Amino acid sequence: GVPVLCICRGFQELNVALGGSLHQRVQELPGYLDHREPQSDVLAVQYAPQHPVQVQSGGLLEALGLAPGFEVNSLHSQGIDRLASDLRAEALAPDGLVEAVSLPGAPGFVLGVQWHPEWEFMNNPVSLNLFTAFREACLAYARNRQGR
Repeated sequence: GVPVLCICRGFQELNVALGGSLHQRVQELPGYLDHREPQSDVLAVQYAPQHPVQVQSGGLLEALGLAPGFEVNSLHSQGIDRLASDLRAEALAPDGLVEAVSLPGAPGFVLGVQWHPEWEFMNNPVSLNLFTAFREACLAYARNRQGR
């Protein structure tokens, strides 16, 4: 299948499209972090790492060779409430909020992340790893289509 990389809103929409649901204001829920960016700050501060995520073992992120934990930026007030049954949680924030998902059994690469890996990705080994994996999946898909 066509490789898919869902970022931020796309991550949330993937979950909803497959039958999951969202919290509308995570920051108002007891026990959850405030995942919103400091809007009055410059972009470099808004997009700076805000909290760690813990990679779940046995999944796509682990298979990509990512560290068991790493820091991500955080610019959202919505978050996954009920994870769609076909999705797999790939990474969790310290408060338990799902920050990355994959679609096991999909005919191609499907990954969704709540953070923004595109921000200064050339200086971020995790982001480079994600985009390299996505690129490789796209190239493999194109090669397979040409071979038909």
